Amino acid sequence: MNSTLYSVATLVVPLVFAIVFHEVAHGWMARALGDPTAHERRRLSLNPLRHVDPVGTIILPGALKLMGLPVFGWAKPVPVNYRRLNNPKRDMAFVGAAGPVTNFVLALLAAVALGLLVRVADTQAEPGFWLRFAADNLQNFILINAFLGMFNLIPLPPFDGSRILRGLLPMSGARVMDRIEPYGILVFMGIFLVLPYLVPGLRLVDRIVLPPVQWLVEQYQHVAAWAAGPEPM
Repeated sequence: MNSTLYSVATLVVPLVFAIVFHEVAHGWMARALGDPTAHERRRLSLNPLRHVDPVGTIILPGALKLMGLPVFGWAKPVPVNYRRLNNPKRDMAFVGAAGPVTNFVLALLAAVALGLLVRVADTQAEPGFWLRFAADNLQNFILINAFLGMFNLIPLPPFDGSRILRGLLPMSGARVMDRIEPYGILVFMGIFLVLPYLVPGLRLVDRIVLPPVQWLVEQYQHVAAWAAGPEPM
């Protein structure tokens, strides 16, 4: 298989599932806390077609991967009605946290699966194509979930970190967050895209997001090594 096609093939499936589970987790949590809006609009399905945004889920991440840049993307946001939650201010923080937490748990499960796959591969003289393909998918699944979870913890609207922060702040602070929210994406683009362009070498994603992602991935690698068992003598 062509190397570029192979790279995209091992990226798309893990990315789609990471994003879909992230979004559905918001809806599941909202439903558990009193808001059935996502359920009513049939958005709690794991069917990717209900969540995929062609640009944010496929085109942009694929382009970033091919350019060697950090891969991120988005799906169609799951609808949450703030006013239908049992305790709107507190519960919105739980709804926001559900997405990143789900990504971290998925990465943990993928690390265990990768270790078990390595254990199987060790029993074979020459691992076949599909075994290598599955391993590369799992490795990308770990990386994507770790990055997606950490990236969404940025405390700027519309990211999940802002929902968590708003739930922790007193009402005066929450009102400030509400005033910032309509401009949140513009603030994010200014800080993380425009500012680094104006100041060469100022790669804020590399400086702020990647270090904790790299640390987290190292922990998952330890889990994978544990699941793979001791190396044969």
